[in-house]
Amino acid sequence: MTTRECAQVVIVGGGPAGSALAFALARSGVSVTVLDRAHFPRSKPCAEYLSPQASRVLASMGVLETVERSGAAQLAGMVIRAPNGVRVVGEFAGCSVKGFRDRGLSVRREILDAILLDAARDAGADVREATHVVDVMRDASGRVRGVRTVDGQVLAAAFVVGADGLRSVVARRLALARTARWPRRYALVTHYRDVAEIGECGEMHVERGGYVGIADVGGGLTTVALVVASRPAKSFAAGRERFLDAWLAARPQLAARFANATRVSPVVATGPFASRARRAWVPGAALVGDAADFFDPFTGEGIYAALRGGEMLAPFLIESLGTASARQENAALVEFVLPVRAPRSAR
Repeated sequence: MTTRECAQVVIVGGGPAGSALAFALARSGVSVTVLDRAHFPRSKPCAEYLSPQASRVLASMGVLETVERSGAAQLAGMVIRAPNGVRVVGEFAGCSVKGFRDRGLSVRREILDAILLDAARDAGADVREATHVVDVMRDASGRVRGVRTVDGQVLAAAFVVGADGLRSVVARRLALARTARWPRRYALVTHYRDVAEIGECGEMHVERGGYVGIADVGGGLTTVALVVASRPAKSFAAGRERFLDAWLAARPQLAARFANATRVSPVVATGPFASRARRAWVPGAALVGDAADFFDPFTGEGIYAALRGGEMLAPFLIESLGTASARQENAALVEFVLPVRAPRSAR
């Protein structure tokens, strides 16, 4: 049986972008409902790295110290190793801004995302886990007016936000999803215990045809994220574990370090990463986080960009909710979209 409920804003996706947005909206008195198909805590294939800028957003949500106490590893910088063996070491600079740390953070997503979603819930957001959105609802003019779940429930809203990741249901139902030709990359992600020579810096080992990120992720674990082009990724069919083991064993600088290590979580595949929305909004709906624009894992900016995107969207969304016309709403959202997307469009 179809039931109908209402909220000012419905956010599809309870990851960093959705939680940051829900937190900001709820704190401002907006009625907001967050829907996610998963039960939290849940794992997610990710390099699990937050650049130092993220500490300011976490502090503004009141969760920075909670994340730090959760066992997150603090990273002093990054080491990049080129195919010819040359190493470049970069350490993060200090900063006196309140809430800003001069360290990156590396923390498992099942820990981080649960903390962020709880912050949104505590701020007043209605969080509904295990709720699978399958479609968006429009009125006769084409404006988005809500969402429909797999069990037939309809949630009406003045505004819908797709924060549901790389394969966003909201983006696909609104015909905003676009698959780019390049670069089409795939990733294998897992955790190990007892990897040798893990230091205070994260590592990026660049090879022809791919790269692997390695970092302490707290609790005695090391996260390993291997990213390869689409052609070698075809070998995943023979077994993800076998492919990753062979890739590491073939690199002398890594093979010895993993010789006595134990893999403690499944090897999870994700991709392709060649995804970018045609546009980030339509009347009554917007996209944020990976749903709008996916960052190559090499940048290490994906989680920060999601947090910052949610934080930035909130005031423009509040403004659009208070407008009297579609033209005013469009102006408010264009003001948000242009500074967020222009730098990447210019590259």
